[in-house]
Amino acid sequence: MALKVELKPGERFILGDSVITNDDQRTRLFIEGDSPILREKDILRTDDADTPCKRVYLIVQMMYLAADPRPHHELYFQIVKDVMQAAPSTTPFIDAINSKILTGEMYKALKEARKLIEYERGLLENVKGS
Repeated sequence: MALKVELKPGERFILGDSVITNDDQRTRLFIEGDSPILREKDILRTDDADTPCKRVYLIVQMMYLAADPRPHHELYFQIVKDVMQAAPSTTPFIDAINSKILTGEMYKALKEARKLIEYERGLLENVKGS
């Protein structure tokens, strides 16, 4: 079954190692195959990875898009260790991400990493409000 992707005018997405940009009309694409796909709303740019949990997401994103995610593992585990030491309450989120990575469900790992970012946002808001 093909993946249906609807794009707004000018919207971009990553297909494998290519960035595809829609023209000036709404478009519907049907994509078949095993290449990783990321919509623009799910893409985190390096410049925007300005918190520890966003860096976790960025590395998981890099693993998802890579043909071989193993070169990213060392950096991932280093950052995850730092996050868990700084905020032990993130452990359930990290465990969920790790579980998805270990089972090869990289897109689901990204979704779990998004939850980690939301949790971090709440922690940071509590610190600012104190």
